Amino acid sequence: MRVSTAPLRFAKGHGTQNDFVILPDPTADLDLTVDLVTVLCDRQRGLGGDGLLRVARAGALVGAGVLDALPDGVAADDWFMDYRNADGSIAEMCGNGVRVFAHYCRATGLVDADEFVVGSRAGARPVTVHSFDASLADVTVAMGPVRLDGAGTVTLAGRDLTGEAVDVGNPHLACVVDGLSARELAALDLSAAPDVDDEQFPRGANVEILTPLVAADGRDGLDYTAALRVYERGVGETRSCGTGLVAGAAAGLHGLGRATGVVGITVPGGAVGVRLTDSEAFLRGPSRLVAHGELIDGFAADDYRVGRG
Repeated sequence: MRVSTAPLRFAKGHGTQNDFVILPDPTADLDLTVDLVTVLCDRQRGLGGDGLLRVARAGALVGAGVLDALPDGVAADDWFMDYRNADGSIAEMCGNGVRVFAHYCRATGLVDADEFVVGSRAGARPVTVHSFDASLADVTVAMGPVRLDGAGTVTLAGRDLTGEAVDVGNPHLACVVDGLSARELAALDLSAAPDVDDEQFPRGANVEILTPLVAADGRDGLDYTAALRVYERGVGETRSCGTGLVAGAAAGLHGLGRATGVVGITVPGGAVGVRLTDSEAFLRGPSRLVAHGELIDGFAADDYRVGRG
C-alpha cells in the first residue's frame, strides 16, 4: 500500500561535498522509516545524499517517541538534528551535517541569532554562524570532548592498518599511515567496506586514512596540515566527514605526542580546520545550500510504505 506523502518539503545541502537531504518537520509528524530514508538518499530513485537531516524541535521528537529523553544539554525547544545514514540507520553525530543544519536554520529564519545550540543524539552542539546567505555559510561547531580509546586494526584498501580508536560522539578508527603522500592517498581504492574488529566496534565504525601531519608553522593560523579520506559506516566513502576530520586530527596530534593544536585537513570535497583544546574540539568549514523543493506525491515505489504517522 502506498501512503500519501504530500506535501513533503525538502532542501538539499552539503558541507565540503558531504551531502544531505534536509526535511523540515518541526513537530515531528513525519514517519521517518528506513525505507523512506533510503529512497530519498538514493541517487537514482530519490534526491540523493550521504545522509538525511530531519529538522525538528527536540521536545517534539521525545513526544513522538523518536527520542527516549532529551540528550545532555539539549532543551525541549532546541532545534534537533535527527540524523540518518543513507541506509536508514541512525547515527549519533555528523559534524558536516551540523554545519549544514545550522546554516539551514539561520537562512530560513528558524533561528535569529548567530550563536545557538543544535541538539544531537551525542548531546548539545553549540554553533557559531560567522557569515551566511541563502546559499553559502561559514560555520564553527563545538564538537564536544574527544576520547582516544587505544589502538585498533582494520583491513581497508587491501592493506592491514593500525589506527587510533577515537570517540567523537560516534566511533572512529583513524589510521595515520607513515610515508603516505597525498597523491598515494588519492589513488587508494576505498570501494570495499573496511573490516574492523567486531569486539572493539560492535556497532561498526567510520574509518579514516590520513597522511602524517606536516608542520604549517602558523600559516593561516594552522599548526599542521594533512590529507584524509574516510569510509563511513552505513554509507561508504564520502567526500568529507566532520566527525572523521576531528578523529583524524586527534589521532595525528596523538602520534606527535600532542593533545592540542590546530590542523588544516584536505578531503576530496574541500578543506576544513579542526582545533583541539584540552576539553573539546571545534570544526570550522563551509556549508552550501543548493535547493529547496517539494516531493511529488507517489515519488516512492508501491512496495515502500512512506507516509505520515
